[in-house]
Amino acid sequence: MKKIIYALIVPLIVVSGLVFADRESKHEASKKAASKPLSAAERKAALKRWEATPDGIAYKKWEASPEGKKVYAGEANIRKHLNAFTTMEAVVTSLSLPPGSRLGFGLMVRINDDDYILSFGPEKTDKSSGNLTNEFRPLHSLKVNDRLIIRSHTVSHAPKYDYPILSGDYVERDGKLMYKRVPRKGGC
Repeated sequence: MKKIIYALIVPLIVVSGLVFADRESKHEASKKAASKPLSAAERKAALKRWEATPDGIAYKKWEASPEGKKVYAGEANIRKHLNAFTTMEAVVTSLSLPPGSRLGFGLMVRINDDDYILSFGPEKTDKSSGNLTNEFRPLHSLKVNDRLIIRSHTVSHAPKYDYPILSGDYVERDGKLMYKRVPRKGGC
């Protein structure tokens, strides 16, 4: 009787081990495939597929619209400052972002007669107290028409907004540093 039970259990253990090992190898293979960067041709093909979707069509229409062209022109006007990370003079035009925005804390500023969203990201709360951290506190003291010196590495856009979105990396007012983005730990 014991021999029959062993004869039934041993193949069951071997088969379940093989099934488990096969599942692990497939799981690892899918991770490796997902982390492999796409080639230029693959990226181009993926972009073409996306442009054929309803979201892609709407985006292309926005790019060709007067609003989209205005946003791209605003980006082009500050591109050399972004690439060189040089200072730009800005005037605060609004202390709040456009209604419905999901960019976190930010301001509206004017640089060389063009309006921009100056975005700093979400305000972080202290986990122990639940209060906002001091990171953006000096920026909360700004008023409309304050003159700022800003530097940024990044400008972006989205059809939802009628303005280019400038990432706030460095802000000073009257020669006093108000905000400087802290680089992320461990890289970029």
